[in-house]
Amino acid sequence: MIETKDPNGRLREDVKKLGNILGQVLIHHGGEELFNEVEQIREITKGLREDFNDADYKKLKEKISKLESPYRQDVIRAFATYFHLINIAEQNHRIRRSREYRMKEDGQAQPISIERAVQTLKEDDHSPEVIQQIIDDLSIELIMTAHPTEAAKRTVLEIQKRISYILQKLDTRVLTKKEKDNLEESLVNEVTALWQTDELRHKKPTVIDEVKNGLYYFDQTLFKVLPAIHRELEEQLDDYYPGHQWRVPNFLHFGSWIGGDRDGNPFVTPEVTWETLKLQRGLALKKYDESLVDLMRRFSQSTARVSIDEELIQSVEEGEKAYMKKADMWPIQSEVYRRKFAIMLKRLRQVGKSKTGYDVAEELLDDLLLIKQSAQEHQQEGHQLKKLAKLIRQVELFGFHVATLDVRNHSGEHETAVAEMLKVVGISKDYKSLSEDEKLTVLQDVLKDPRPLMLLNEDYSEETRDIFEVFRMIKQAHDEFGSRSIEVYLVSMTQSPSDLLEVLVLAKEAGIYRLHADGRVESGLHVAPLLETVDDLIAGPEIMKTLFKMDVYRNHIHERGNHQEIMLGYSDGSKDGGTLTANWKLFKAQQEIHDMAREFNIGLKFFHGRGGSLGRGGGPLNRSIVSQPAETLLDGVKITEQGEVLSSRYLLGDIAFRNLEQAASALISSSSKVHSESVKVTGLKKEWEEAMEEISEHALKKYQSLVFGDKDFLTYFKQTTPLNELRELNIGSRPMSRKNSEKFEDLRAIPWVFAWTQCRQNLPAWYAAGTGLQAFASKSEENLKVLQEMYEVWPFFESTINNLQMALMKADLQTAEEYVALVQDKSIGERIFSDIKEEFARSRDVLLKISQSEELLDHTPNIQASVHRRNPYVDPLNYLQVDLIKKMRASEGKKSDELLTEVLLTISGVAAGLVNTG
Repeated sequence: MIETKDPNGRLREDVKKLGNILGQVLIHHGGEELFNEVEQIREITKGLREDFNDADYKKLKEKISKLESPYRQDVIRAFATYFHLINIAEQNHRIRRSREYRMKEDGQAQPISIERAVQTLKEDDHSPEVIQQIIDDLSIELIMTAHPTEAAKRTVLEIQKRISYILQKLDTRVLTKKEKDNLEESLVNEVTALWQTDELRHKKPTVIDEVKNGLYYFDQTLFKVLPAIHRELEEQLDDYYPGHQWRVPNFLHFGSWIGGDRDGNPFVTPEVTWETLKLQRGLALKKYDESLVDLMRRFSQSTARVSIDEELIQSVEEGEKAYMKKADMWPIQSEVYRRKFAIMLKRLRQVGKSKTGYDVAEELLDDLLLIKQSAQEHQQEGHQLKKLAKLIRQVELFGFHVATLDVRNHSGEHETAVAEMLKVVGISKDYKSLSEDEKLTVLQDVLKDPRPLMLLNEDYSEETRDIFEVFRMIKQAHDEFGSRSIEVYLVSMTQSPSDLLEVLVLAKEAGIYRLHADGRVESGLHVAPLLETVDDLIAGPEIMKTLFKMDVYRNHIHERGNHQEIMLGYSDGSKDGGTLTANWKLFKAQQEIHDMAREFNIGLKFFHGRGGSLGRGGGPLNRSIVSQPAETLLDGVKITEQGEVLSSRYLLGDIAFRNLEQAASALISSSSKVHSESVKVTGLKKEWEEAMEEISEHALKKYQSLVFGDKDFLTYFKQTTPLNELRELNIGSRPMSRKNSEKFEDLRAIPWVFAWTQCRQNLPAWYAAGTGLQAFASKSEENLKVLQEMYEVWPFFESTINNLQMALMKADLQTAEEYVALVQDKSIGERIFSDIKEEFARSRDVLLKISQSEELLDHTPNIQASVHRRNPYVDPLNYLQVDLIKKMRASEGKKSDELLTEVLLTISGVAAGLVNTG
């Protein structure tokens, strides 16, 4: 019998090693008593997982109830710290496995890699011309947000990063004993530091704090990784198609909402957005400065040894004359490259300060390309100047702005401002009361008139002045930082065409949109609707069709490259109609809007506002891409990367590379399929669409009957989850509710999902899907076979079913029942939880039938094993959390900082244990 190597053996070794070190730390900190207490709780919960019995259950509850501070806090932190260590070990194992693939010499490419995507193009016999077209059409934009769901502090992340690097070094096979001993010692020190670091923030971060946190990932990883992804595609194309000259465009970009997302966040002011743009430019200049200094050291070639391009020599002479004092010049005349780099550094360091500085990043790029042109003349053929090529790619990708900043605001604020402006000049006394058709007539007339609407000396309300300052700031940003600094204005809660025209009117007042006397139009800003609720998604195609028929809007679109961006909100749609219905309506809206836009010859880009958690459209980035309607992928893909996933995806360079490589690979593979068929052929059968319509209808009815139809549901939600306690967790600048309201419709989707995940019911990620699927499947055996075929063939349905499996796997109703005891009216708690349990069982049963599996997540054994590995350690935190919440709520309003801190520690620990939670 041949023994197969255990693929996760080294992971288990790392987990054991880190667990043993943590045990030593616990003994050092709290003695054998603390260590034994933690071990006993872990053993009991592990035993209850394997064989639940009342005796051990009562013993556990009694043990937890008797714990007192500060000892209890140490117990909580022991389990939470263990999860941080498991997360590091699992990420390190992912890096290890990826490296093992790259070291293979048998030609076996790693699945979902750029190499595998290119290999498939070759196997499918695509011509180089078709492949170049596929590559030219590639476009991936990932937009960072700062939504309040990243529970880990920067200090903690830095320690985790150092631990990861030590584990990677310990994998090196050529270590001496002394080197290994030193690394083991460093590992102990870092785990000790992790234990001794306060993991909770003492105050809420400001928006600028969040901006700096986002820029940290650019500084540490993305400036290196994005050029590396492009380079990987170049190299794989060269390897599989030797001799062919490829052109790889800048297809992968990052943008940001951090500092530009005003919707519901009063702290994002025009001044904060301006400071954000300055910080972003400052980072770009710093990174380019470092690279130019490095290149200056390396480019020591002398005209006595090589022939330098005459154009470069002339550029140096002119640059020294225009920008340099004698003391600033490179002293050795024959070292022309260094003379050029000295000029470039002088100009770079004056950006934004004087006329000596570069006006735009393209000027810096031109200088770099001039150096490349000259250096290639004396470089050996087949050997590239990779450091120079990397900097050129960085300037192309990041410019002086690092990341394009989107600005977002609520449609109601624009309407209020426009209404006041129209009233002051006598165009409409009560704009808000007009019908939609009347509004459109007024707005089109204003946009066709080149004269401004606002009066200089009029005393407008503070709200209107504030909105206008936003647009004035955008115009100034374009002048100071370039047009790429802010390209898209997003209108949240778009419900009618006038919501977009109002933004154009405000842009016109600031000079961003201009109508000249001769009829020419200039438009410097994309205006994008955000379709969020189920009703908005259904109305979306008609809203856009109305706009596309208008001359005034078509003129704007023409000036924006005949291109329209549309954002789809996954969070509020799911909160409004349930995850299954929301995802289907999102899919349908994309198809309908895409088909309609093609009739008008308008290019579309869908912006997917996915959360990191399953209840908000989350999941692996590559699966998010392939699950979209295939015909929309050629328009490009834009997806949010929420605060909760930034550290897990972009803290480590190798993980960041793998995550982005998977996204690029998925898009290449999906796009190649569209290129090889008629664009109209999507492979989607009418039978499948009809099935999804029926399933969605049943699921929506079930979901809304509970969430909106049960008068006690909101009480159940607020009392069975740690929603109120979450308000004290300082993980974001934005309030939890719009307008600080207690109404369900004003509660943001993020705390909605986070709270359900903490109490292990995970309801937003799966509830009602079982009813919908079962209603269809139970009609006949043939219907079940249809669903099984859909799962095997249709990427959207496969992704939907797999995400539902993940949601059920991460839910745990045995633990959840502990939280139900927090509901004051026991009859409400028992009635609603009974319904949730029935739906859970129904969902699990039908998902296993559709996927033809014995257990949930059989198709991803690594994730399945990870969930099983974590549960015995999450359980104690949940039990402790329930006990602490009971004590807090029983204190009748007397605030205990000690109890609150401990509750927040359990929340942070559960978040670390379940990974994608918010």
